[in-house]
Amino acid sequence: MQNTEQFYQFDEEFRDTIATVDEKGKRIWIFPKMPKGVLHNKRIIVSIILLSLFFVGPFLTWDGHPFLLFNIFERKFILFGQIFWPQDFIILAISLIAFFVFTILFTVVFGRIWCGWACPQTLFMEMVFRKIEYWIEGDANQQRKLKVAPWTGDKIRKKTSKQIIFVLISLLIAHTAMAYLIGIDAVLHIIQQPPTEHLAGFTGLLAFTGIFYFVFAWFREQACIAVCPYGRLQGVLLDKNSIVVAYDWLRGEPRSKIKRNEVQNIKGDCIDCKLCVHVCPTGIDIRNGTQLECVNCTACIDVCDDVMVKINKPKGLIRFASFNSIASKTQKLFNTRVIAYSFVLLGLLSLLSFLIFTRSIVETTLLKVPGTTFQKTDDQHITNLYTIEFVNKSNIILPVTLKLIEPKNATLELAGGDKMNLEPGALLKKVMIIKLNADDIRSVKTNVKVEVWINGKLEETVKSKFIGPVY
Repeated sequence: MQNTEQFYQFDEEFRDTIATVDEKGKRIWIFPKMPKGVLHNKRIIVSIILLSLFFVGPFLTWDGHPFLLFNIFERKFILFGQIFWPQDFIILAISLIAFFVFTILFTVVFGRIWCGWACPQTLFMEMVFRKIEYWIEGDANQQRKLKVAPWTGDKIRKKTSKQIIFVLISLLIAHTAMAYLIGIDAVLHIIQQPPTEHLAGFTGLLAFTGIFYFVFAWFREQACIAVCPYGRLQGVLLDKNSIVVAYDWLRGEPRSKIKRNEVQNIKGDCIDCKLCVHVCPTGIDIRNGTQLECVNCTACIDVCDDVMVKINKPKGLIRFASFNSIASKTQKLFNTRVIAYSFVLLGLLSLLSFLIFTRSIVETTLLKVPGTTFQKTDDQHITNLYTIEFVNKSNIILPVTLKLIEPKNATLELAGGDKMNLEPGALLKKVMIIKLNADDIRSVKTNVKVEVWINGKLEETVKSKFIGPVY
């Protein structure tokens, strides 16, 4: 009971600083101890899989098209081989909303586990750049000593080689990221040509490289703490049933140090070794409770378990757990919020599935040419000028035929004929003239309906208005 009261008292204390900034507002550089352990090994496996997918992704194709492409410049998106255009904005918007709701639901249940196990920022920082730093400069204590050491040949060699490798990896990441935006073929074409031939692309690659190098070489954990809004969302999304990396204060308090080879501890299991603080990549003390800086990287769990084994105590003093599972020994995953978010997510996914499965493979838009009015011909016919635009959302060539069904006695004239072939993933715009006998005009605006046929099958019907005089 006393332990619980102590925790509640501490939990109510106000903390107005973050672990990486001192009381004067100056940044505290973090030198985390090299992590190791069962969970860290699992994170390495997950990281290898995810990073492999990231670097291989631009080379994957489906029916001759990239498997994933986010070309914001040409407003063309390819997801799992399916092409999406601005006309599919509703599908993309619902997809983003569904992803956001899923993120909320996942956070409500499992906390910030995404950040520690799958976020690109953490993957590259902890599993690539930090590993290289350990390899060149050594563990935390060696890095501290190297920082304050005079500039000898050995220090210059280590610092220079590290920065060169950081720049090269940033270049690789930048080219891969650019490949997701404009396609791997376009990136290869840019790097094979002189910079003056593709100045915009070359500038973009330099900008991406500079950003990645800045983030991973200097900004580091500040991206998670000061920039990313996800950490701050925890305060809204997490509750006492959310599973996070947590310290079992009931078992660990009160803390007490033990002497070497001492295995009995009449107080709490925490021996205040502070290794959980030394290994944390954001410099926090997990024993202070859930904090916005914690990215659930599990490094503190591994190092604490190692200490518990050495002093003959059970593992799990720091573990994945919720506040309630520690305080009351019960874990309740499904509560009102989780159920509500689940229903919302299910509804969004159902709507998204319906829109995708009923999505037309051709998007047709028929509009009168802006600024034009009707024209009267010598043979007493009235003509209107239209633009008709086709977007082929499929990966195959589509033969398209147009049929004018309304007005009944009107004729349709299309440049090149009313039959055409749409290239895969292409946009085609043509000018079209509709001609109607003046005697058949009964109102200023007459309905126009044009059928779009593909391979002998009616795909859709587009509508517009025919403007003409009334006699």
